Amino acid sequence: MKKTSKKSAFLMLFSILFILYFGNLVYNIPSTINVTKQLNELNITKNQIIKITPKNTNYVNYDNANSIKGYAKLFGIIPIKEVTINFNKDRKVYVGGHSIGVKLYTEGILVVGFSDIETQYGKKQSPAVLANIQIGDMIVEVNNKRIRNIKELSDMIINSNGKPLTLKVKRKEKYFETTIEPILNKNNQYKLGVWVRDSTSGIGTLTFIDPKLKKFAALGHPINDIDTGQMLNVRDGNIYKAKIIDIEKGEKGKPGELRGAFSEEDVVGKLTKNTLCGIYGEIKDVNDLILPNSRLYYIANKDEVKEGAAKILVQVDDSVKEYNIIIEKVNKQNSPNAKSMVIRISDKTLIEKTGGIVQGMSGSPIIQDDKVVGAVTHVFVNRPDMGYAIYAEWMYNELNDEF
Repeated sequence: MKKTSKKSAFLMLFSILFILYFGNLVYNIPSTINVTKQLNELNITKNQIIKITPKNTNYVNYDNANSIKGYAKLFGIIPIKEVTINFNKDRKVYVGGHSIGVKLYTEGILVVGFSDIETQYGKKQSPAVLANIQIGDMIVEVNNKRIRNIKELSDMIINSNGKPLTLKVKRKEKYFETTIEPILNKNNQYKLGVWVRDSTSGIGTLTFIDPKLKKFAALGHPINDIDTGQMLNVRDGNIYKAKIIDIEKGEKGKPGELRGAFSEEDVVGKLTKNTLCGIYGEIKDVNDLILPNSRLYYIANKDEVKEGAAKILVQVDDSVKEYNIIIEKVNKQNSPNAKSMVIRISDKTLIEKTGGIVQGMSGSPIIQDDKVVGAVTHVFVNRPDMGYAIYAEWMYNELNDEF
């Protein structure tokens, strides 16, 4: 009888939690979804649970009206909410070219290294290694408590008094739990023997702004951790107004750099996504980022890009200027890649100032035939006047709404 009662209570609790979870999920599905690319279904949740599908047509494409009705479907099967899908056909943007400061806070605590622990009895192996933690892992919970930054992790370790901790760890796209026992070092501090990071910051270049969606795109490539090379997941972050304070010219075998500075008081946008095609987010005030005398440009389809003359917009002093480049090679691509084309700086003024493409220029927009065709992504180490660029179409497609 007691077993039956416990089982019924457990099922009731599970049912309540299930209803609360999915009730909250449905509540957070927006009534209007902004779409920037042709598709037949749109996965707009990070956990792969909800999919948005059109109601009366097989595809969201250029032949449809600007807005069509659709459904949010649980697991892509069960309709749970009707939504309006807005397809942004015209793809008009204001170009960037100006430097921005970027600060990204990771979703979890990134493991970047290990160290043995010096105790009063000698050196002991890192508890993190013994707990099967690997470089590149993300620590997301300790004892079922969400960990947002290094201080919270440190406090949990200190307050453990040496008792075992249960860590929830994300490795690539999978989660697992492991138990770890902190060790008291020779300074009477409990340690896990692990080096971690919870944020990163730097200087990059704004590529474009969509005034209709009030969103920005920048960099043209992901922000990766400097030690592990892993693409960082965004928990929070901002972009800031920045200014160039120095230039290290690029040389053969030694990439140059735009050195900039920014103040955390000069926030102009909220960072929401870090993807293979760059970083994205929401703009506080579009006018904060639109250049003087700027105008709207169309985003070119990737098939419109051709080899030959083009312009690059970049800030290497107090203002954004146009410089001449040559698109040397156009690569045919069926999926996003930061190496869509090979470009060469042909402008003698820019070469004189920077030596060619330098760090900090990633995201600089490329104009050809009066359309935005791409953005700078990489420099060739042994040819600083040459590098790679990504198609603007790949970047624009990432402006899709997510929740």
